[in-house]
Amino acid sequence: MATSPASPQALKGVNILSLSLNLPGPAALLRLRQMGASCVKFEPPAPANAPAGITGDPMSLYSCAAYDALHAGIRVETVDLKTEAGQHRLHSELANIDVLLTSFRPSALRKLGLDWDGLHQHCPALSLVAIVGAPSPQAELPGHDLTYLAENELVTGLDLPATLYADMGGALMAVEAVLQAVLLQGRTGQGHRFEVALSQAAAHLAQPHHWGLTQPGTLLGGGHAGYQLYRCLDGRVALAALEPHFARSLCTAAGLTWTTPAMMMEASTRQAIAGFVAQRSCQALQELALQHDIPLHTLQN
Repeated sequence: MATSPASPQALKGVNILSLSLNLPGPAALLRLRQMGASCVKFEPPAPANAPAGITGDPMSLYSCAAYDALHAGIRVETVDLKTEAGQHRLHSELANIDVLLTSFRPSALRKLGLDWDGLHQHCPALSLVAIVGAPSPQAELPGHDLTYLAENELVTGLDLPATLYADMGGALMAVEAVLQAVLLQGRTGQGHRFEVALSQAAAHLAQPHHWGLTQPGTLLGGGHAGYQLYRCLDGRVALAALEPHFARSLCTAAGLTWTTPAMMMEASTRQAIAGFVAQRSCQALQELALQHDIPLHTLQN
């Protein structure tokens, strides 16, 4: 979400360097820039014989549109950290940086001379936010968004998830870690290390499921007639008439006699609302929702 010009720039004056590739790190860096931080990203050189527009970040190959959106307002430099010149450029930049954002495995950080002990010794005021797949000591294990979601029971059937939940959740947790780092730097004058694990981001998103809030048959798991997906004439409708006043409005619109909130857990209520919705178009249902103050969204497919 873009920050409006009138929004307070809470991170103005904070300098951030990112070495992160793919999605979580760049998504976090973009939000930090929107908060006013001065953001720089170092990318490795593009692969040999890469087409025009392809950079050292694989996201530029996956989706040019996504890459461009993620780097709006970000100063990007090509720096080969495996070379002496690249290391010199890195440490020259680190001298002016408040927070370093990475997404390497711990062993790769050590090879680049960026293990925390050495980094903290040379730059005691610098904080490190390290995005990893799984928390230490499993941070060396391979994984991706899909495996972290599956691990936390957030994948159903053989359908791929609608978006990259663990990556985007991890990006928000990385932003949170940067904010913590800046607050602590202001209090102590010292840098601090934070580890953000994508598997833990997935676990955080999965908590309502593990608490039983979305288990089949519960209020949020299909048991409540007003909290459902229904077919309509030309698409689908997502209803979220969960609270009694919304549920009562839904029943009134559907021509049902309201008794108590318990009626919303009855199969007959669900069948009646399904029949009512099935006879109407998306547009008609949108107009009805506005008229009766019902939380509703239509999907024309």
